[in-house]
Amino acid sequence: QVQLVESGGGLVQAGDSLRLSCAASGRTFINYAMGWFRQAPGKEREFVAVISWSDGNTYHADSVKGRFTISRDNAKNTVYLQMNSLKPEDTAVYYCAVSRLLGTAARAYDYWGQGTQVTVSS
Repeated sequence: QVQLVESGGGLVQAGDSLRLSCAASGRTFINYAMGWFRQAPGKEREFVAVISWSDGNTYHADSVKGRFTISRDNAKNTVYLQMNSLKPEDTAVYYCAVSRLLGTAARAYDYWGQGTQVTVSS
């Protein structure tokens, strides 16, 4: 049974930083990709970033490029999302998810965490 547990969310001010973590368990993930998505109230779930477990290739959405960085620690089966220069529009529930593809579409992801709230005040 695959389990994804996010942590690290919270309430911060604009310009602050946060690091989200996603601890994965239940299988070997070397042939998978781990993505971060976010969903703000009244909006659709939005792709943020993705990383390949095997070679570390990454892709970030244009809206976060240069501010957010996805990384992984294979030994800990954990993926991180370092978020710098946070803006109020980054406020959302952030989810990690697992896919066989290095993709940006939510439908390509098979397993999801429960989400962690990030709130950025102006």
